[in-house]
Amino acid sequence: MNNFEFQNPTKIIFGKETIKNLEKEIPKDAKVLLLYGGGSIKKNGIYDQVKTALAKTTIVEFGGIPANPEYEVLLDALKVIKDENITYLLAVGGGSVIDGTKFLSAAALFEGDTPWDILSKHIRTEKGMPFGTVLTLPATGSEMNSGAVITRRETKEKLGMGGPGLFPEFSILDPQVITSIPKRQLANGLTDSFTHVLEQYMTYPVGALLQDHFAESILQTIIEVAPKVLKDPSDYKAASNFMWSCTMALNGLIQKGVPTDWAVHAMGHELTALFGIDHARTLAIIAPSHYKYNFEAKKEKLAQYGERVWNITEGSIDDKAYAAIEKTVAFFHELGIDTKLSDYTKEYEGTAEEIAKRFTDRGWLGLGEHQSLSPDKVEKIVKMAY
Repeated sequence: MNNFEFQNPTKIIFGKETIKNLEKEIPKDAKVLLLYGGGSIKKNGIYDQVKTALAKTTIVEFGGIPANPEYEVLLDALKVIKDENITYLLAVGGGSVIDGTKFLSAAALFEGDTPWDILSKHIRTEKGMPFGTVLTLPATGSEMNSGAVITRRETKEKLGMGGPGLFPEFSILDPQVITSIPKRQLANGLTDSFTHVLEQYMTYPVGALLQDHFAESILQTIIEVAPKVLKDPSDYKAASNFMWSCTMALNGLIQKGVPTDWAVHAMGHELTALFGIDHARTLAIIAPSHYKYNFEAKKEKLAQYGERVWNITEGSIDDKAYAAIEKTVAFFHELGIDTKLSDYTKEYEGTAEEIAKRFTDRGWLGLGEHQSLSPDKVEKIVKMAY
C-alpha cells in the first residue's frame, strides 16, 4: 500500500427533505449567485425548495450552464460575480453545474491574465470563492471532490482543473431528486460512477486490501441497484444507494494508497470535445479497448475484479480477465449504453490520429498508472474503439 494523505472538508447533508437545510449552511450576510442548468429544476420543484429555504438571503440567478460546462458561458457568469459583488456561490444541478461553479470559484479570485490559464497551465486553486451544492443528478462525484472539467467550444478542448480551494463547503444530497431524471441521464450516471471506480481500481495490486474491497463494494452496489433505479427512480432505497455510490466513487477515498489510471477519461474527454458525445458514454467507448490493449499490465486486477464483482470462478487468470471485460461491456449494454464510437458518429475516421496529435502537442507523453501510455498507443486504443 502506497503512502498517502487524505483530507476532505466537504460537509454532506444526506436524505429526504434536506434542501431546507440551506438556510443554516449559507452565511446570513452572503450575496449568493444561484447557478443552474437548463431549467429542469423549475419543473421538478427543486428551484422552489431552494428559493423557499433562502427567502431571507440576497440571491442573483444565473441559469443555462450546459452539459459539459462551457468556458464561454461561464465567462458571462464571471461578469455577474464581478458586477454584482457576489460573495458566495450555490450550484443547484449535476456535475456540469458543479464543475462550472468550481471554475467560477477559482476564476473569481484569479489574478492572472486570462481565466483559461487556470486550465491550460494547470494552475492549482489554493483558495476559491466559497460555494455549496444541491445535487440534482448523481454521477460525477463533483459534490464531494475538488476537481472540475471545463469545455472550450471555440477550440474543441476539454481540460481539467482542481486544487484544495475547490472543495464544496457543503453538499445537500436528497435521493428523491432522481425521480424526475430521464432514463438516459440515469444510465449515464450509473456508467460514469462505475467507470470512476474502475479508473482507481483497474491497475495492479499493491496490497491495499481495504481499498480494493471499498472499490469492489461500490461496483457491486451499482450493479445491484442499476435495474431498480432504471425501472423505478422513485424507489427511495435504490435511489439512496445509487446517489451515495456516485459520491463515494470519486470523493478521494478509494484512490488513497493505490495507483490510479485516468487514461480512459483523458481519451473520453476528447471524444466529447470533438463530437459532443455524453461524457459517460465516451468512457464506455474507450474502457473496453483500453483494458484489452493493456491486458498484460492489468490482467491480475482484471481477474480479481472478475472473481469478486462478477463471480467468475472458472479458468485461468487470462480467462477470468477476458471474461471480466466482456461482463463489463454487457453491463453497459444492459444500461442502454453503446460501446463503439461508430455507434455515435459516422465521422470517426481520423479521430485516433487527432487525439494522439493533441496529446503530443500538450506534452501528454505518458498516461496511465505506469505513465507509459504514449500518444502512439493512445491512437491504437482509440482505433480499437471504432
